[in-house]
Amino acid sequence: TIPVYTVEMVEKKSTAVRLGELGTKVGRTVRIEGEIAQIKQTSGPTIFTIVDESGTENAAAFVEAGVRAYPEAELEDIVRIVGEVMMRNNQLQIEVDSLVLLAGEEAERVRDRIESALDRRAEPEDIPFLVESDVLERLKPEMRKVAKIIRKAVFSAQPIILRHHADADGICSAVAIEQAVTSLIRESGGDYDADYFLFKRAPSKAPFYEIEDITRDLDYALKDHARFGQKMPLIVLTDNGSTEEDLPSLKMAEIYELPVVVVDHHHPDEIVDQYLGGHVNPYHVGGDFGITAGMLGTEVARMINPSIEDVIRHFPAIAAVGDRSDAPERGRYLQVASDRFTEDDCKDIALALDYEQFWLRFNDGRELVKDILDIKGNNDRHRKLITLLVEGANMAIEDQMSASMPHVRQQTLTNGAELFLLDVEIHAHKFTFPPPGKTSGEVHDRLCRQHPDSPVVTIGFGPDFAVLRSRGVMMNIPRMVRELREEIPGGGISGGGHLVVGSIKFVEGMRQEVLKGLIEKISIVGAGM
Repeated sequence: TIPVYTVEMVEKKSTAVRLGELGTKVGRTVRIEGEIAQIKQTSGPTIFTIVDESGTENAAAFVEAGVRAYPEAELEDIVRIVGEVMMRNNQLQIEVDSLVLLAGEEAERVRDRIESALDRRAEPEDIPFLVESDVLERLKPEMRKVAKIIRKAVFSAQPIILRHHADADGICSAVAIEQAVTSLIRESGGDYDADYFLFKRAPSKAPFYEIEDITRDLDYALKDHARFGQKMPLIVLTDNGSTEEDLPSLKMAEIYELPVVVVDHHHPDEIVDQYLGGHVNPYHVGGDFGITAGMLGTEVARMINPSIEDVIRHFPAIAAVGDRSDAPERGRYLQVASDRFTEDDCKDIALALDYEQFWLRFNDGRELVKDILDIKGNNDRHRKLITLLVEGANMAIEDQMSASMPHVRQQTLTNGAELFLLDVEIHAHKFTFPPPGKTSGEVHDRLCRQHPDSPVVTIGFGPDFAVLRSRGVMMNIPRMVRELREEIPGGGISGGGHLVVGSIKFVEGMRQEVLKGLIEKISIVGAGM
């Protein structure tokens, strides 16, 4: 008789090693258990990014150059991998000998273990704020909630897209969170350049999350998901995200099951909260827009990663002067920054950010913005850059003011407010700095200095938009916009912003009716210094 043999794959019984321990196991064969966070096919091996309760590392599986190894393994599967721990380009990597998909109770046991450990690991430290603030203290639970969501995304190798308003306040808020997240990504293991493909910061021209923004973000996310096997991202919105204008984009994010969190100080509309996983806004706890997005973003960033505090502690002061905050926290944050920057220094940095972002358009200018904010350690370059940018910005502003100020029209409203009107379409330079919003703000500042004892409203308008700035007038611009939308059919009215600073859009043929209705509403609200 001829003996019959069968071959069976057997696996050596051994204790699974945590990914955080691989640094001590180089050259040894180990067994790990974790979740697949990314599958990237290279021209050589297939790279599986694995997450467990302790960190993130890559596992390389090779069958043939450019051919997908273990095609049965998919994103978010729980797997057991056996392989040798190696160093590739000064980076830890497991050379896969075997990869087995876990199922049933075994998979659930591993998933539950990872989930509970990540939940504990993602809990932010309970640290005091940089300044004393009753509003911030009342906001602390929601700030910790948002920080935890962001930390958990980092630890589970979920990409993060950070959207922010393209002004000094929005930039300060976003860059603070950027510094916290990217440093945390680097500390968590994985690819050496993971902070570039797992995190993206992008400015938004409007102070809300536009359809154009979500379309771009979805396009990138879906391509990265299809091409590189990445998870779909967490969306973080700062200095926008709180109003009805954000709804179309938030609804689109919901269709693709993208989680969204918001750190904002615009007057919120309750309807957006159903689409958000977390919403930090001072209005929710009795505060107002004086607590700027830069203040909020910096404090959330410190919760995400306390180690970056020294890098970003001056950001709230820059945001406060850039967004013209009158809150008591402004002075306190200026005091925090005073060991490095005076109030005038902060104003110069804020102006430099606005000026440079205008030329950056939709680009984030990651490294350039770091130099402007002086977080790269090259103080000499920072000073030279600020001097140059402020000089250019001030020259452009003075040129714009010399062209625009002679064309300002004045009228006194029935409530005693002084109203000033400027057609920025025909009496201001176009397609250059300062843009219409900044131009209207600079005109308003000059008019306030000329009328120190009077409430002042300035409207800079174009063919289909108007920008509002005010002092001493109790307006509610979002409510005015809603009322005008109902009262002027065919006006195509939209817009919003802060209560006393904002903008409104309309169809060109209805400009006269909309401006008339807007002025009537301003004239009946309370005014006084």
